[in-house]
Amino acid sequence: MKVARKPFTVDAFNKNADVDLPEITRHLAQSADKVDRQARFPSDNFAYLHRLGLLSLTIPASLGGQAADLNTVRQVISAVAKGEASTALILLMHYLQHQQLHHSSKWPHRLSARVAQDALQSGALINALRVEPALGSPSRGGLPTTTAYRTTKGWRLSGEKIYSTGSHGLTWMNVWARSDDKTPSVGFWLVPAHAPGVEIIDEWDHLGMRASSSHRVIFHDVELPLDHAVDSAPQAIANKKAAESEAVKWMHVLLGSLYDGVAQAANDWFKRWLLTRTPSNLGAPLASLERFQEITGRIDTLLLSNKVLLDAAANNDVPHHQLAQIKQITTSQSIRAVEHIVKAAGNPALSGSHPLQRHYRDVLCGRIHTPQDDTVFKAAGQAALNVTGATS
Repeated sequence: MKVARKPFTVDAFNKNADVDLPEITRHLAQSADKVDRQARFPSDNFAYLHRLGLLSLTIPASLGGQAADLNTVRQVISAVAKGEASTALILLMHYLQHQQLHHSSKWPHRLSARVAQDALQSGALINALRVEPALGSPSRGGLPTTTAYRTTKGWRLSGEKIYSTGSHGLTWMNVWARSDDKTPSVGFWLVPAHAPGVEIIDEWDHLGMRASSSHRVIFHDVELPLDHAVDSAPQAIANKKAAESEAVKWMHVLLGSLYDGVAQAANDWFKRWLLTRTPSNLGAPLASLERFQEITGRIDTLLLSNKVLLDAAANNDVPHHQLAQIKQITTSQSIRAVEHIVKAAGNPALSGSHPLQRHYRDVLCGRIHTPQDDTVFKAAGQAALNVTGATS
C-alpha cells in the first residue's frame, strides 16, 4: 500500500498534500471500527504516525522537528480525524504541548530538548493533565488541589486528574498543580508517565472518543527534581498568561478542525451512498432526488462555513477575543452536519456496525471541550456590550 512520504517534511507536504493526506485518512479508517470497539489507546496508529515523522510537526527545527505552522498542522489533524477521531484528539494535545513548551521562557532547555528528542526518536507523547474531580474544568477558575510539596531534593507531587487524554500512551505528563508555599505558585510540573507513584485507573467509558484513553491518573507522592516545575507562577500571573497565550488560538482552531474532519468523514460516506444507492422502485440513484440534493447542499454549506472560519482564524484574520466563538461555531456546525446525515440515512445509520453511528458519537464530543458554550456566549456578549460582568 502506498503511504505518505517518509520522513515527513513541510516542503514535501506542501507539494504532495493532496495525495498524502487522503492516504493517511484511508490507512487510519481501515481499523477505525476495531479501535472504537476495543476502546484502548490506539498504539498501532501512533506507531504509523511516528514512522511518517508526524509526531515532530510542532517541534522546532533547531531540535530536529518540522516547526510547521498552524495551517499545516490543522490539515494533518483534519486528515487524521477523518480516519480515526480518538487518534486525532491525542495527537492534537501532543501538538499543543510542543507548540507551547518550546515557546516558553520558563522551561529548562535540557527538559524541552529531552521531550523533543524522545518524540523524534521513539514517538514519545506528551499531554497536559488539568481537570480534577472536585474542581472540574480549570477554565472556570479555582486552584488545583494537586500539590507539589518542596523537599530537600526537589518536589513531591500528590493529587489526581480525570479526563487525562492519551493516558496509557503518554511518556510525559505535564501536570497542572500548585506549590505548597504560603503564596502558592500555580502551573505545570513535568512528570515521567512511568515514574514510581503514577497510577492510571481505567475508568473512561464514554460514548464517543472511546479510544482516547482519557482515564483517571493518581499521583502518589511522586518524587521530581527541582527543575521539573517547568512553568509555574503566582496565580494571577498564571491566569493572565494562559488567557493571552498563542496556544489558545491553536487549541480553538485545531479542535474546530478535528470535529470538522469527523463531519467530513460522515459526509464522504453520505455522498457515496447517495450516488450508489439505487432503490428498485426508483430506478435511479438517490442523488437524483431533489430532497437529497437539498440536504447535501445544507451539509455542504455548513462545512464550507467551517472551512472559511478556520482558514481565517489560522491566518490571523480573527481577533483573539473571538477565537472561542470560532471553536463554538465550527464544532456546532459539524454536529449539525452529521445530524442531517444520520436523519437522512435513516435506521441503518444507528446500527452498531455502521460508521455513521461512530461519527455521530465522536462529533458530539465537540461540545464538551473547553470553553463550553455558556462561557463562550457570555464572553461574546460582554465584548459586544462592552461590559465586564453582570449585576443581579
